[in-house]
Amino acid sequence: MENQSVSEGKTIAIIAYLWVIGLIIAIVMNSSKKNPFASFHIRQAIGIILLSVIFNIIFYYIYVPILPWILNLGVFVLWILGFIAAIQGEEKPVPVVGAQFQDWFKNIG
Repeated sequence: MENQSVSEGKTIAIIAYLWVIGLIIAIVMNSSKKNPFASFHIRQAIGIILLSVIFNIIFYYIYVPILPWILNLGVFVLWILGFIAAIQGEEKPVPVVGAQFQDWFKNIG
């Protein structure tokens, strides 16, 4: 049953990482028949996107040389790790903040 859940939700999980449009499509696709694997990756993608948006808003108003580059590179690495986990069919939270994303967004997905 576990492998069936992963195989059924894999496409939705991958789509969730395709920025905001993909995330909205994934949420709609997962709304009729909840898939736990897809829901996990939807929550991870929501967290990564919100982290990126928050960093960009902060650094729009407060400019600190090189720090925006480093933090945005970190967010990009988190996105890559989440995307690869979705492709490989793994429910592996992204480092540092992945577990918090699951907790904060537990009612979404």
